[in-house]
Amino acid sequence: MFDRLIHFSIHNKLIIGLLTMALVAWGGYSLSRLPIDALPDITSNQVIVYTVAPSLAAQEIERLVSLPVEQSIATIPGRVEVRSFSRFGLSVVTIVFEDNIDIYWARQQVTERLRDAESRIPAGTGRPELAPVTTGLGEIYQYLVRAKPGYEKKYTATELRTIQDWLVRRQLLGTPGVADVSSFGGFLKQYEVALDPERLRSLGVTVNEVYQAVAANNQNAGGAYLDQNPTAAFIRTEGLVTSLADIGNIVVRSTSNGLPVLVRDVAEVRYGAAVRYGAMTLARGEVTGGLVLMLKGANAAEVIEDVKTRMATIRKTLPEGVSVEPFLDRSHLVNRAIDTVTTNLLEGALIVVFVLVLFLGNWRAGLVVASVIPLAMLFAVSMMRLFGVSGNLMSLGAIDFGLIVDGAVIIVEAIVHRLHGGHAPGHAAGGRLTAQEMNDETYHAASKIRSSAAFGEIIILIVYLPLLALVGIEGKMFRPMAQTVAFAILGAFILSLTYVPMMAALALSRSTDATPTFSDRMMAFFTRFYHPLLKVVLRRQAVVLAAATGLLVGAFFLFRTLGGEFIPQLSEGDFAVEMRTLTGSSLSYTVEKAQQAGGILKAQFPEVKEVVAKIGSSEIPTDPMPVEAGDLIVVLKDQKDWTSAPNRDELAEKMSEALSVIPGVTFGFQQPIQMRFNELISGAKQDVVLKIYGEDLQQLADYAQQAGRLLRQVPGAEDVYVEQVTGLPQIVVALDRNRLAQFGLNVADVNRTVQTAFAGEVAGQVFEQERRFDLVLRLRADCAGTSTVCAASLLPRPAASRCPWSRWPAWNCARVPTRFSATTPSAAFRWPSTCGAATWPP
Repeated sequence: MFDRLIHFSIHNKLIIGLLTMALVAWGGYSLSRLPIDALPDITSNQVIVYTVAPSLAAQEIERLVSLPVEQSIATIPGRVEVRSFSRFGLSVVTIVFEDNIDIYWARQQVTERLRDAESRIPAGTGRPELAPVTTGLGEIYQYLVRAKPGYEKKYTATELRTIQDWLVRRQLLGTPGVADVSSFGGFLKQYEVALDPERLRSLGVTVNEVYQAVAANNQNAGGAYLDQNPTAAFIRTEGLVTSLADIGNIVVRSTSNGLPVLVRDVAEVRYGAAVRYGAMTLARGEVTGGLVLMLKGANAAEVIEDVKTRMATIRKTLPEGVSVEPFLDRSHLVNRAIDTVTTNLLEGALIVVFVLVLFLGNWRAGLVVASVIPLAMLFAVSMMRLFGVSGNLMSLGAIDFGLIVDGAVIIVEAIVHRLHGGHAPGHAAGGRLTAQEMNDETYHAASKIRSSAAFGEIIILIVYLPLLALVGIEGKMFRPMAQTVAFAILGAFILSLTYVPMMAALALSRSTDATPTFSDRMMAFFTRFYHPLLKVVLRRQAVVLAAATGLLVGAFFLFRTLGGEFIPQLSEGDFAVEMRTLTGSSLSYTVEKAQQAGGILKAQFPEVKEVVAKIGSSEIPTDPMPVEAGDLIVVLKDQKDWTSAPNRDELAEKMSEALSVIPGVTFGFQQPIQMRFNELISGAKQDVVLKIYGEDLQQLADYAQQAGRLLRQVPGAEDVYVEQVTGLPQIVVALDRNRLAQFGLNVADVNRTVQTAFAGEVAGQVFEQERRFDLVLRLRADCAGTSTVCAASLLPRPAASRCPWSRWPAWNCARVPTRFSATTPSAAFRWPSTCGAATWPP
């Protein structure tokens, strides 16, 4: 079959030429559409369900939300693993599916099961939602929304957050390839009814009455239409509140004298903000921003360019004095990775061409072989796009041009040897072959050697077959490399049987003159040294075998002493510093320490362009951190401009030493993508993670502390962090059911009072044209600090009863679990305690 293919290619040059041009066109088109990224995405095939319940503690989140969600999705086919995470106000359940399952089918199955979960979750607790169709590496573009210099006093944090949510985010959502945009930082605007306990008590009004009044007086209705032949008049009411004054004029009830009690009589109506569980800061203060999440499977390079184009349009619509500035742009890393690959490929191609021309001694033959390189690359790129393999450092960077041209070298060398080695018909006369004779000689030479060429390339392909069998994270990382190399070698193999014989017959010189070339003289020079050495080796076979065996054994023992890692660390150009304050720290304290750390880095290191801190969780909790944790994104200048340290490792050490002056705060230096890789692999952001499973939370915490002490003694272990799963301070309202019965109260009354007083109770929405904001009832801010008396005074009480407000109910302080976690095919073990060690320098 190969002989017929070679014969057809030589004698049908036009057809092979057209097919080659078609390959160039197909490859060029595929190259322009090939998904480009820095590294393969190792995220598993997963669906994330998150539930936001701002008023619930970790225990209630675990019991009332996470467990019902886990139980409802237990019967979905193709499920591999379920991971859950419960902390104050948030539940995140991750369902991992087999890689061959369609992600949209999986999301449909999860959505159907969530209907059952919602029926088990108490009303008002929270509503489970699906996270966007993105991956762990989907945060491709992160930006800040802030006031320009001179406009800082004009725009508050609330106004900047409103601009982010209703101007920037809304326009970005229409960008192709963008799954969602998660807002971060600032204050979420609300219309707030700040209840005054003294006014409520003096007028005998309860919280529930105010809530019912506000909810009932903020709605529109329709009255169908009146038939007024020949026209119809449609009827509607306009009862929605549109301003603070409208809210203040809502009637709560009437007194015994018939006088109306308005909302403004018992509360202050004002603009407020939702309770925050996250913040974004610079060294100079707080800012607002957003994270652009890329759709799973999209082309990162194209999406980023589309986002940049859309951002240019968005900037024109912003109010005067507001700017949008990116601080983490994946395109910089992608461009560096592609530049590295391009440089290496070009240098490799030039070296191969030089070596071919040098050793073949025939520049035409060298160029024929070298032309296989771009054609094989175009074939590989076309197959990559066909099979969904992205172009990145692992896939494109693994291509070896020496392997690609192996078959072409063998065939062309055989043809050149036949033409100039005395086998061609015109050699004796030193003449010139006719076109037909050239075709025949090319065919005989290529068909004679084609078995050797095919065998060599098949051997190379077999070497990569084990990589194609890898599964899981290893498969996602290394299978694209094996596929790309296999595609390139397959393309080179096909070209060596078609294109190479055709081009050899067409482009090589038909002269059979055997004039010695520089290559012949060079090989003769090396042969004079090689022949004596070969004779000595053949006479001393035992010595040679013993030396080879000794070297093999020595190499084996030396190999065992070498370190190992999953993949070499890629220099991303920026640092991601994991910051942790003491368990139970407030958001304001964490913000203060983040600004202090950012100020130290900017003041002491001229390499730092900006330090952006992301504290807690964003609007879409793809990275559900507590308020005592944050990531400092240290944006650096180009390495050529560094002055404090010559390399990344030394700079990280010096920065870590500079930050050590901040008491009670730990810092772990990594890189943005590296941190996400670690989290995707092990569930934690450190390089090496130890998880301890069990059911006694206190015992798990003790074991984690012991493991941390041992890990700190391991050479090379730096930034050892033991996750605190207990010790979160909490104020517990202890309800006495006898007292409840004595004063005619029930648990629901007390729960609503506590929730309304501190977390706030949403009673409706206020519309500002297309924008809408929650209308919330909340205890007045200056009373929230005294908590006990003010909140107790909001409790409803029946007439003629005297309730000791200052002493009942009991307010107790306790230390409770900070989080609950589980990683289970079945929910056999819960609450793992995690101990992580980040090795720095690696």
